[in-house]
Amino acid sequence: MAWDVKGKTSLVTGASSGIGREASVQLARRGARVVMVGRDKAKTEAALADVIARSGSKEVSHLLCDFASQAAIRELAAAVRERHERLHILVNNAGGVNRARQLTADGLEATFAVNHLGPFLLTNLLVELLVSSAPARVVTVASVGHRQGSLDFNDLSFERGYSIMRAYARSKLGNVLFAAELARRLEGRGVTSNSVHPGSVNTNIWNGAPPLAKPIITLLLRPFFISAEKGATHVVALATRPDLEGVTGKYFEKAKLVEPAPLARDVALARSLWDVSASLVHLPAQIPRGLPGK
Repeated sequence: MAWDVKGKTSLVTGASSGIGREASVQLARRGARVVMVGRDKAKTEAALADVIARSGSKEVSHLLCDFASQAAIRELAAAVRERHERLHILVNNAGGVNRARQLTADGLEATFAVNHLGPFLLTNLLVELLVSSAPARVVTVASVGHRQGSLDFNDLSFERGYSIMRAYARSKLGNVLFAAELARRLEGRGVTSNSVHPGSVNTNIWNGAPPLAKPIITLLLRPFFISAEKGATHVVALATRPDLEGVTGKYFEKAKLVEPAPLARDVALARSLWDVSASLVHLPAQIPRGLPGK
């Protein structure tokens, strides 16, 4: 049977605003059971009410999680496993940027921790549920900014000098590498993993930009941004398109399948990032490569 999201359970992180909120609306309208994840209780509850009203679906719920906290991510995963017997779609969308270098409670640089380590940890904690629900899809929201990204395993936290754009690009490179490596490790198990640049979207993510950069963003760049609704369509497409059944380990820019940056295609680098990430979130190097399908 062709892939259809009707009746399938989907988890969307960063769902209290922007792309995540709009993706939740679109998935709910298609008949999916949507679990929205947000950080702020009041904001997430307001988004939940909005999604229910706009989609006309009552199969929408919410959970809370601060992706800057590994303990909170573990609590989220436990709640998902407790409340849902199946998970067919995971949209890793939560993210942010910081104008100045910040450390999380876990002692990690915040942009890398939230944007890369957060989805890495959550996906690993939910991977058994995804596999048992197969066919299933993991969609990780990346950015064209990954093309400017670099990885220095000796200074992942930018102790030798922080830049908002360097930190963001590094985290997005991490997203593309992670999605591809996840696909390799889940080969033959019925779970696909792809990443997507949804376009330059008019969201609140750049509210934390330095004061000198804000006029440039507002006056020069923002007029060319697309709406969060339009950006969400490109994310939802990866979760819903029947013709993408079995397509995995790929990178999309909007609706187009393209080659990511050369670094993002480096299999050895992806393996190293996986191992370093597993260490940073205190997991074994889960999902061994070449694990046979079930």
